[in-house]
Amino acid sequence: MFNRPLNVAKPIFFWRRLFAAIFSSSMLMSYFGNQSAQAQEVNQYCQISAAQAQAKEKLRLSALQGDQQAQNQYQELVRQHKQAVQECRNRNWPQVQAIWLRLYPCDIQPGEIDRIMDRIVNRGYNQVYLEAFYDGQVLLPAANNPTVWPSVIRTPGAENTDLLLRAIQKGQERGLKVYAWMFTTNFGYTYAQRRDREGAIARNGKGQTSLYVVDDASQVFIDPYNLQAKRDYYQMVQEILRRRPDGILFDYVRYPRQAGADSIATKVTDLWLYSEATQQALFQRAQNNKGLELIRRFLSKGYVTAGDISEVDKLYPQEGEPMWQGRTPPPPPPIEPPSPIGQKAVAAVIPPVQRQPILQSELWQLSVAHAMQGILDFVNLAAYPAQKLGIPAGVVFFPDGNQTVGKGYDSRLQPWDRFPSSLEWHPMSYANCGNATCIAAQVQRVLSMAKPGTKVIPAIAGQWGKNVNGRPSLDTQMQAIRPFASQLTGVSHFAYSWQDPEHDQQRKFCRVK
Repeated sequence: MFNRPLNVAKPIFFWRRLFAAIFSSSMLMSYFGNQSAQAQEVNQYCQISAAQAQAKEKLRLSALQGDQQAQNQYQELVRQHKQAVQECRNRNWPQVQAIWLRLYPCDIQPGEIDRIMDRIVNRGYNQVYLEAFYDGQVLLPAANNPTVWPSVIRTPGAENTDLLLRAIQKGQERGLKVYAWMFTTNFGYTYAQRRDREGAIARNGKGQTSLYVVDDASQVFIDPYNLQAKRDYYQMVQEILRRRPDGILFDYVRYPRQAGADSIATKVTDLWLYSEATQQALFQRAQNNKGLELIRRFLSKGYVTAGDISEVDKLYPQEGEPMWQGRTPPPPPPIEPPSPIGQKAVAAVIPPVQRQPILQSELWQLSVAHAMQGILDFVNLAAYPAQKLGIPAGVVFFPDGNQTVGKGYDSRLQPWDRFPSSLEWHPMSYANCGNATCIAAQVQRVLSMAKPGTKVIPAIAGQWGKNVNGRPSLDTQMQAIRPFASQLTGVSHFAYSWQDPEHDQQRKFCRVK
């Protein structure tokens, strides 16, 4: 039976089917094997596996030593990880997950930017908010820095090193969108040291600049109405945009945060209205002489009296009610017998003592609105060059920075609810109440006030997998804001220094070789 001859007459299609089945089986195994390998590259948070990350780092180090084969393998792994994270982010919420990053002089060393960007990709991020202007320094090469601020990189021999451009390019090679993140009305201490810029520094009615009211001596806030300050900042924005970042973010779009009782602005002298440009712009809001005179008196004394109102009436008897932008005077009381009465007669009809509380309240509201309008005008000007180039621009703000407290206002006077919907909104949802409910509440408040079509990308602070100083882990916070997923364009995490504090400290305090 074992020597039975082969049946050569067996139909030929039998063998074709047999080979096809074997071939198909091997192909399927190969296909599903590749799919499985790709799936193992990333976890549910789109993070690259530790084994893959270590393999990439070893290849990077070997490539730095001149190993061409390692260089080729490294580039291939960078490409694979780029694709894996992109595909994972497309499948999973949030589709945009960003991280905030500050660079240091040591990052000019060969391979350092590659190392940082690799680590960011490894953690499942697809955007980076790279600090381009902070603490009175700008991330431009010293040899090509036409701004009034010193360069971050002042290392001898590195005058031509363009770390901003390098970081943008290295990030983009890995599929990361790199935004330039900038301080805005906080120009930094170096700006305050310039005698030719003294008039651009914001001042309150107590004769103070922000140097007197904040703990961080690096913070110096400017008068947003000052023409020189606008020119200086506009020029810097243009220089940064020459590097073609994928977007630009404006932080510190506000006045200084003060402490204790001063954290609430309750009187005009608390406001940053006492620099020349701000005052002149405020006076220009007057629509008649009476309005101008009362604004002047209110600003100088902090209040107006019935006597002031009476004096102003006598100074300009031909005018009716004091007028300024946005003011609608109260209607005159009825007169018997009925007769036509115009605005000019109101002042004569209502005694100054009755008009004083109304005028004082309206002058206070005018002053607050004027201070806030300065912030709005400044950020709109700053964003214009980016918008002209079609580069996304966004504003970074505190969700509680625009609140009223009793008859006062949060001292930051951050009118984020009036930021245009053409800008991305990046609310810093950093509330710390021991759990994530207050963080979710901040996000919800912003969403409730945003106009339809506004891109809202909340920033949350923390670390993956563990609580920090009572602040919940990023995992927990992400879970808390997940119910708002359909209304959020993305989420960002503050910051790289929190995610990898050891690496951040090494970079911050190392010596450039």
